[in-house]
Amino acid sequence: MTGSTISNTGVIGLGAMGMEMARHMAAKGFEVHGTDIDQDAMRRASAHGVQLCGSAAELGERAEIVVVMVATDAQVDQVIRTSGLLHRLRPGAVICISSSIAPQTCRDLATVAAALDIGVIDTPVVLGQEAANKGELTVYAGGEERWVERATPALRAFARKIIHVGAIGSGQIAKTMNNLLLWANMCANFEVLTLAKALGVETPKLIEALGHGSGANWSLSRWGTGTGKWAEKDMDVALDIAQYAKIPMPLAGLVDQLAKSINQDKMKALLS
Repeated sequence: MTGSTISNTGVIGLGAMGMEMARHMAAKGFEVHGTDIDQDAMRRASAHGVQLCGSAAELGERAEIVVVMVATDAQVDQVIRTSGLLHRLRPGAVICISSSIAPQTCRDLATVAAALDIGVIDTPVVLGQEAANKGELTVYAGGEERWVERATPALRAFARKIIHVGAIGSGQIAKTMNNLLLWANMCANFEVLTLAKALGVETPKLIEALGHGSGANWSLSRWGTGTGKWAEKDMDVALDIAQYAKIPMPLAGLVDQLAKSINQDKMKALLS
C-alpha cells in the first residue's frame, strides 16, 4: 500500500470539526468513510457523501488514511488501541490524531501501531471553526516523515497549510504553544477593550486602529466573531506539559483563571 495513490479515507468523530474534514475530503474526490456515536451526526455526514460505518473497526477495513477527531485522550486510546481499528487496517495505513491530546498519548499509540507497520501521526488543527468550514485549517503535524507525506494529500483537502513540526507529539506541542499565545492575547484584549470602553472610546474604531499597530493580534482582529468557548481541556494539557518539563508558567496559570470569566456575550458587549 505504501506506494499507492490514496483514494479511501476515514473520519472517526463527526462533530463540528470532523464533519467539515469529512465533507471537504468527499468534495475533493476521496471516498470518505465515517463513524460517530451520534446518529444525527451520521445522518448529516451521509448527506455530504460520507459512507457510514457502524464502528471504527469496520472503517478500518475500508480506509487507508484515518483522521481521529474525538474529544479526549481516553477516547483516542480506545478508538485506536481497543476498538479493533488497528487490526483491521492494512500495513501502510496512517492514523492522523487531530484531537487535542497529550503528546505522550500520541507517542504511546505510535509505538503500538509501528509493530503492525501502521503509521500514527499527530495532526491537531488551528484557526477555528470558520477555517474548518472553508477548508482552510492549519495542520501541525508530528511523526515520521514517510507517514506525514503519505497522509498529506488527504489532509490537504481541508487544510491550507500543513507544517511538519518534528517527531511524534510535536504537532500537539505546537498547537499547545499556539493556544497559550492565543489565550494570553484574548485575555489582554478583553482587559484593554474593557478599559477603553469605560473611558468612552468607540471600541470598533479602536480595534481597527490597533490592527495597524504593534499590538495587533489574530484574536483582536476577529473580536466578537468567535465562540468565546474556553477550551479548558486544552489548557490542562498545556499545564501538564509544563509540569512534566519542570518549567514555571505563572502567566499561563493566570490566563487559565481569567479566561474562565470570558464568553462570547461579554466579548460582543464590548463592541456596543
